[in-house]
Amino acid sequence: MSDQESENQQGIPGASGTFPPKPLLVEKKQNALTRSLISLFIYALFFYFLFDNNIVYIAAILLVIIVHEMGHFLFMKLFNYSNVKIFIVPLLGAFTSGKKQQVSQWQLSLIILAGPVPGIIIGSILFWLNMDLKNDNLTMLANSFLIINLLNCLPFYPLDGGRLIETLFFRENFVIRLVFGIISIVALLILFISLSSLIMLIIPALIGLELYNESKYQKIRDYLRQEKVNYHTDYVNLPDKDYWLIRDCLLFSFPKKYAGTKAGVYEYSIAEPLLIQHINAVLQVNMKLDLNVFKRLLVVLFYIFIFVAPLVFVIMNSRSMEG
Repeated sequence: MSDQESENQQGIPGASGTFPPKPLLVEKKQNALTRSLISLFIYALFFYFLFDNNIVYIAAILLVIIVHEMGHFLFMKLFNYSNVKIFIVPLLGAFTSGKKQQVSQWQLSLIILAGPVPGIIIGSILFWLNMDLKNDNLTMLANSFLIINLLNCLPFYPLDGGRLIETLFFRENFVIRLVFGIISIVALLILFISLSSLIMLIIPALIGLELYNESKYQKIRDYLRQEKVNYHTDYVNLPDKDYWLIRDCLLFSFPKKYAGTKAGVYEYSIAEPLLIQHINAVLQVNMKLDLNVFKRLLVVLFYIFIFVAPLVFVIMNSRSMEG
């Protein structure tokens, strides 16, 4: 949690077995819009030197990304997520984040779809309008909207298609999520190598690192479940005792990372801000499973339609123009 820091409070457990209070989280007052604009500028700068100073192409890519992320952003705001912000990662893409402890399966599905669906619709309309105009810049813009958003609909994590499938069917099942993650890594490796996008190989590498860490977090959750500790909560409502228990688990699970901090010693260390981030990674939101089998099937059918229909439309119209 890069935008949060710990405020240390001194405390030592007494003979009664009490625990010192967990560190407070102090929100840094940062302008999310300013951060987004800075990351957008850096993204554009990278593309400027990478694509032979093609301003029009850079502007098209940035427009596609902004429209995509604004879809996620607006729906998060609509469903009362807090601390919603957009961050653009140079060369790799962008992501929108927000906080909400009580998460609805239906709302989360809409948030995911709100990213690629508007872009696909815009791309299809531009493609249709350009059939008679045959403007090169309009062709490039239509292709950018369609290609980027359709690629995002591929059913591989962390793409929107993969996140949707995970949300609908196995978000709470770690074993299936692990298998799905491995399949996603292999699929993305093949995709990026075939596209000669070697820089994008960072993505499957990051997924592998995330799966490795998540496997350790899951072992901690299994232990917490046995100890009847509620980890479906946020940091604010986490009891002090549970904070120190999860902290000890992390120190045992990541001994090299926290080599200078001893488990069982309930005193604050310089590693506390990083430990807080890891504790938040262990904690999970409460997912309301409000989609029955029929509703999930409808969402999947819509997902397939929004993915296949534009491809069929483009292919058929391309052939008719050639004819």
